[in-house]
Amino acid sequence: MSILARLTEKSWDASSDSEIDNRPDRPSAGAVGLIVYFAVAMVMFSLLTAAYLMRMGLHAAMGHSGEDWVPMPDPPLLWINSAILIGSSLAWEVARRAAMRDERRQAAQASFAGAALGLGFLVGQWLLWRHYQAAGYYLSANPANAFFYLLTALHGCHIIGGLVAAGRALVARNLRHTGLCALYWHFLLLVWLLLAGLLVST
Repeated sequence: MSILARLTEKSWDASSDSEIDNRPDRPSAGAVGLIVYFAVAMVMFSLLTAAYLMRMGLHAAMGHSGEDWVPMPDPPLLWINSAILIGSSLAWEVARRAAMRDERRQAAQASFAGAALGLGFLVGQWLLWRHYQAAGYYLSANPANAFFYLLTALHGCHIIGGLVAAGRALVARNLRHTGLCALYWHFLLLVWLLLAGLLVST
C-alpha cells in the first residue's frame, strides 16, 4: 500500500476490527499509546534529573559549605532490588517470546513470574525507605534526600501501573498485551538503572 493511500484510508471502512489488528503495517492502539507514554515519562524523568544535577552543581559551586547536600549511601538492598527488577524484565522477555510463538501456557507462567518479581521489587523499595529512615535519612533532612525519595517514589508509581497492566494481561490472556507489558517493564528497568547510577555516583 502506498503512503498516500495509507494516509487517506478510512479505518472505519474496514470489514472488521480483527482485519485491522492483523495488518502488519498498522500499529495497535496500545502500542501507539505506550510509545506516547514512554515519551512523556522520559521527559518527566529527564527534567527531574536535570534539576537534581543543577541542585548538586549549585552546592558544589558554593564550596561544599555546610551540610546542605549530603549524598545518601548505597546499602546492599539497593543492589538486591536492582537484581530483582532485572529478573522481572528477563521473565517478561521470556513471556514476550513465548507469546510470539503462541505458547500461551509458557507466556502466562513467565508473565506471572515477571509480575511477582515486580511486586518483590516494590516491597524491596519500601524496605529500603524504611532502612534509610531508621538511619536518619529523612526526606526533609537535605535536598539530596528529597530528590531520592521523589525519584524513587515516581518510579514506584510506574511499577504499580505496570502491575495493574500485568494483572489485566493475565486475566485477559491476550498475547499482544503480554508483548506490550514486556516492553513496559524493559523501560522501567532502563529508567531504574539510570536513576540508580545517578544517585549512587553522586
